[in-house]
Amino acid sequence: ADMGMTYAELGIYGRLRKVHRCGPYSMYVHLVNTWRHLSPTEVAAKVKKFFFYYACNRHKMTTLTPSYHMESYSPDDNRFDLRQFLYNVRWP
Repeated sequence: ADMGMTYAELGIYGRLRKVHRCGPYSMYVHLVNTWRHLSPTEVAAKVKKFFFYYACNRHKMTTLTPSYHMESYSPDDNRFDLRQFLYNVRWP
């Protein structure tokens, strides 16, 4: 992918974000325990990179028309998505 993440990783991030309602810290804690082949610093860098791109692109989800989603965690369109959509891109 263009963001430097694999589609498998994006799927994991998406499930943690949408289904488990993880923010940066809880996602990091979960992935440190799951991805034991990576150091905690590498996991932190991946989570920060994901949330950087998530913050850059989240506002675009508010203008998309309802569409077909291929992930099992997303059976609905985005009309009932009440998550925050404006984020500070420069978070630590």
